[in-house]
This record gives sequence, structure tokens and C-alpha cells, in this order.
Amino acid sequence: MRRKVTIVGAGNVGATAAHWIAAKELANVVLIDVVEGVPQGKALDLLQAMPVEKRDSNVVGTNDYADTANSDVVIITAGIPRKPGMSRDDLLMTNYKIMSDVVAKVIAYSPDSILIVVSNPLDAMAQAAFKHSKFNRERVIGMAGVLDSARFRTFIAEELKVSVENVTAFVLGGHGDTMVPLPRYSTVAGIPITELMDAATVERLVQRTRDGGAEIVKHLKTGSAYYAPSASAVEMVEAILKDKKKILPCAAYLEGEYGIHGLYVGVPCKLGVRGLEQIIEIKLTDEEAAALQKSADAVKELCAVIGV
Repeated sequence: MRRKVTIVGAGNVGATAAHWIAAKELANVVLIDVVEGVPQGKALDLLQAMPVEKRDSNVVGTNDYADTANSDVVIITAGIPRKPGMSRDDLLMTNYKIMSDVVAKVIAYSPDSILIVVSNPLDAMAQAAFKHSKFNRERVIGMAGVLDSARFRTFIAEELKVSVENVTAFVLGGHGDTMVPLPRYSTVAGIPITELMDAATVERLVQRTRDGGAEIVKHLKTGSAYYAPSASAVEMVEAILKDKKKILPCAAYLEGEYGIHGLYVGVPCKLGVRGLEQIIEIKLTDEEAAALQKSADAVKELCAVIGV
């Protein structure tokens, strides 16, 4: 029997995630949104692309959470998007109310699901989903590091004129201005990028990675990124549904790892059929550890505002 993935929010991120999942034939997809007609129309359009793509994925659009029942994975993209001049933190209260409502409805119909949170500000929204769902930490994971690392990998490959397939990169910490890209652990065909470019170039790419979302918002003017964020969420879904034991940087609830307690922060995670199967602890320099703690502190402030 084919697996089932629900995507909450039929905007650009949600609809594009549905596209990736259906095109990869990973699962049947339910696209749900509060706006009548939008998820139905987008789902039908995508379903009609399946004969062309030679895929048998079923795609359904709905406004009724009953249609999401018994989902294996639920991707939550619901919330208002960031607008020019708006920080992720400005989204906090509005998206917190949306998250609280969505999680209650999702878990009522899919109590055994794994939640992947994409809504911003991401780490705080993951914390909210964790608290409201009362799931264990293995079943509530935030998508942040996969996207931030993909952006870093893109810029490294572009700078060195090499295949993106040769590039690995790690970005830790909160999904925002305090994220912690780790050049020492970022490589091209196994060679650390610190040996392939000078410190000034590395720092320029690190800063561009931190500003990655804002750079796209500036270009679009009336929207935010959705191709890379949705692809990043789907990489996590694929690792879970195929039990790949893949190590990806994700927002996870830390219980003492990296010296951080009771908080969602981006760290290397092994993803498999049970969701978060292991948090990988890597050695950090004093400077990197301080940057990660600063990032965690920023997340903690947001969580305090919304009481989670």
C-alpha cells in the first residue's frame, strides 16, 4: 500500500512540495488549505500531469482534515510568508496561532504521523508543534539546515566552478540571521573549502548563505523562496519513507546535546522510518560553539514570547 503524505498549506511551498513528491512517486499526496478551491485546483492540475510524467501518485486537494486521516508524514507550510523588510521574527505571533490550530487538527486524524515543520520562524514553530502535539521529539522535525546547506553548497559550487554533487556543507543553529555555517566541515570531493579559497571568500559565502532567503525576497518583491525550501522538505520525507538513515541538518529538540536543553536548534540528524533516529554530535571549536549558543539563545527568546 502506498504511503500517504499530507501537506498543510497550498501556497507556493506546499504546492511545489506536492509536485516534487508526486513526481518522485514517493507517496500519495493530500494538499489541504483553508482557502476553498485552491488546493482542489492545484491538486487536480498536478494529478493531470502524472500521465505525462508516467507516475501513479494520487493527489487530492481538500479543505477537510478528515481527508488527511492516517497520514505517514505531514509537512506543515501554513502561515503568512515573509514580505520585503519583514524579519522572520515579525511573523511570530500570527504563525504561532496558525500552527496551534493546524497541529490540533492534524494529530486528531493522524496520531501516528511524523511532522515536518517548514513554517517560519522555523525553530520556534517546530517547538510549538512539538509542545502542542505532545509527540516525542523523534516525530517532530524542523526543515531548516537542509535548505541553508543547499544554499551554501550552491554558492561554493558557483565560486569554485565545480559540480554541486561534489560539494557537501553543514549549517547549524537557528534558521535565521544567527545560523552557523561550518566551513571546516564543508568540502569539495572531501577537501575542506578552507583549503580551496581564502578566508575572505569563505566569509563572503557564509554571509550570503545567512542572507539567502532575504536575497530572494528582495528579487521577488511580493513573495519568498519556494523551490529550494520545498525540495529540502521532500528530501527529509524521502529519507523517512525509504528508511534511508540519511544524515541531514535539521531542527531537532535538544536534550543536552551540544550543551543545549529543551530547545529546537539545527544539528546533524539521522533520519529514518521512525523520524529522527539519532542526533550526531560533532566537535566544535570554541568560536563555533559560542556561535551555536548565540543562535540557540535567539530561538529561546522567540519561544519565550509565545510561551513554548
